[in-house]
Amino acid sequence: MLKDNLSVLKKIEDFGFSAYLVGGCVRDYCMKRESSDIDICTNAKPKDLVNIFEDAILPKEKYGAVTIYYKNVRYEITTFRKELKYENRRPVEIEYIDDLNLDLQRRDFTVNALAMDSNGNIIDLFNGIKDIKSKVIRSLGDANLKFKEDPLRILRAIRFATVLNFKMDTNILSSICDNAYLLKEISYDRKKVELVKIFSSSNAKYGIRLLKSLNVDKYLDFRLDKLRITSDVIGIWAQLDVCDVYPFSKIEKDMLNDIIKIVNNKSIGKYEIYKYGLYKTCIAAEILGINKKVIVNMDRKLPIRSRKDIDFSTYDAKKLLDIKEGKWIKDLFDDLEIKILNKKLKNKKDNIREYILKNY
Repeated sequence: MLKDNLSVLKKIEDFGFSAYLVGGCVRDYCMKRESSDIDICTNAKPKDLVNIFEDAILPKEKYGAVTIYYKNVRYEITTFRKELKYENRRPVEIEYIDDLNLDLQRRDFTVNALAMDSNGNIIDLFNGIKDIKSKVIRSLGDANLKFKEDPLRILRAIRFATVLNFKMDTNILSSICDNAYLLKEISYDRKKVELVKIFSSSNAKYGIRLLKSLNVDKYLDFRLDKLRITSDVIGIWAQLDVCDVYPFSKIEKDMLNDIIKIVNNKSIGKYEIYKYGLYKTCIAAEILGINKKVIVNMDRKLPIRSRKDIDFSTYDAKKLLDIKEGKWIKDLFDDLEIKILNKKLKNKKDNIREYILKNY
């Protein structure tokens, strides 16, 4: 992988420009971690990159990254820059420069300000490797200023501490407490991206503890006091009651609402597993503190898994009772489902016919 990454740098250099791997991929390389976050910085401008890479995709934003694909790997390439003006906590005015040092200075944390040249040499101008060895997240410059420029960096600091299992230095900790209120100004879309990475981390318990202890959660429109860690991030969101606040797709909302319904019932039986499925009920079980093995065992023993499995059709019912289609069919099959699931009625056509004639 590293060989391919360096090949991209050499291709840019072949056109007379300088280029470096930067940020997360270099940090992860130093930590011997796999990385899918491949960023490159260069003094080549977007129009130059389009000439170098025929399939280069220009950004929608004025100063965004150019995207290329090399051997099916996605790379984001930015031109060296100095940020001059922020609006709504995002840089809206920049100056392209020809200075790697200045470009790295604008980054958030020392561990993310490492660079690598095309020969594989690490460029560490701000003691990032020392901080990696010390397992500490430290601001690149004044933490208050960095957080005021873009408060999302508060969540990024917590996310990196969580994912890397690092501590945050005292300056960052105090600055987060002083500036957490600024998170109110950040879009829910941007906040959700960082929160998903925290909640889905194998170290999520630590990240959630940081959000609580630093009192950040109250500026995120939820509280974490009674939160149970679940094996799936959707289980955490289901406990936060933010379905109408944070951006979720229709599928996600439906899933969240179903899990919330199961949890509100405070128990899980055969009918819940039948109606909502094993996946959702297992997540709800984690929230309720129910052993998932109990749910899995109940699921295995379900006599039916959908209405189609009932050995009696709506045609059979209409013909048997000689009644036109109507709401009674839904009521009848709701009844049949429950009776069959609870093993009070065998799922056999003759048994069902006899039950219907006796009760309807």
